Amino acid sequence: MREDFLLLDPGPVPLSHDVREAMRDPMVSPRSDEFEAVYERAQDELDYVFEHSTLDESSTASGGTSLILDGPATVGMEAAVSNLVDDDSSVVAVVNGAFGRRFARIAERHCSVTTVEFEWGAPVDTAAVAEAVTDETDVVTVVHNETSTGVRNPVEQVGEIAAAHDAHYVVDGATSVGGDEFRIDDWNVDIAVVDGPNCLAAPPGVSALYVTDDAAEAVDGAGAPLSQDLDRYRQAAEDHRTPFTSAVPLFRGLAFAVEELRHEGMGERIARHRQQAAAFRDAFEAMGLDRFPESSADVTPSNTVTAVQLPADVRGDDSAAFFDAVEKRGVSIAGGQGPLDGTIFRVGNMGNLTAEQVLRGVRAVGESFQEVGVDVDAEAGLAVARERLR
Repeated sequence: MREDFLLLDPGPVPLSHDVREAMRDPMVSPRSDEFEAVYERAQDELDYVFEHSTLDESSTASGGTSLILDGPATVGMEAAVSNLVDDDSSVVAVVNGAFGRRFARIAERHCSVTTVEFEWGAPVDTAAVAEAVTDETDVVTVVHNETSTGVRNPVEQVGEIAAAHDAHYVVDGATSVGGDEFRIDDWNVDIAVVDGPNCLAAPPGVSALYVTDDAAEAVDGAGAPLSQDLDRYRQAAEDHRTPFTSAVPLFRGLAFAVEELRHEGMGERIARHRQQAAAFRDAFEAMGLDRFPESSADVTPSNTVTAVQLPADVRGDDSAAFFDAVEKRGVSIAGGQGPLDGTIFRVGNMGNLTAEQVLRGVRAVGESFQEVGVDVDAEAGLAVARERLR
């Protein structure tokens, strides 16, 4: 692999030198004082991230606890749901992409689920959600930033519906927390999920939940998988550890990553993510490419991943040549998932990307389309990106 390889997938993301070096330190016991210090550092900074995810870093949560989990955000999603429901519970799952669908499938393993489903990339119709949620609903799930489509969902409006029926509200913020605004109290969020290898710029294999004090009273790990029993996690967190053997190197990487985030400041980090996302979106449009989904007043684009329609000449099996051309330039981007496979490409701007890396990504996409015979204005795209990144 090239030394200057640039990972622009919508997660995982490039790791800083300090994060990589932290994972090289000698192994210690997850029951040692050394590990407990690592856990405490990571937990303190995660509390900051969850509770101050605004441009002005004002407080967004009146009280809660960050719990660090071994495993990806999917583990956190299942832990959140399974600790709030039993066999007789009812969940309403909002689905307009791959990760909303995953939330629904997780819930279906534990209780009755009503799915409020829209086409992938379509905006969430909150009236349809309001019709599905009743006083009998125990939990509502939604994905804040649907990475599979590049769309932000109306978490605030869905949260108002959940609160009106006293339903617990679980939000997947895997690819938004740490890179965009996330208001726990204002949006009536009870449990939020974040993944390490996205906006936090931590290694894959570690994730976290923020459990509000109100939600903690309803948590019951008896019906959850043993490895996801949040009662056990909360008790262990009081001693700055997890209830089971932890992936020590990954926790070290996480601790350094969230300390770097704190050093930059949430306000600066959110503003940078928004600026870089705008640079990607506007650059690709200047090239003559069409955004996915098409721009409209009803669609709110993601600030951490940009989805773009592949031109007709490089769709389906023909898209492989384009992705190969990008990779040949030492850059990795993602294609579409599920029904969008072969129809879109996706570029992430999560973590610690520099303006130069964003420009390199724009250049690689433009040159690669030209290489496979697609007429795009690569120079116009670069000019617009430079302007947005000033």
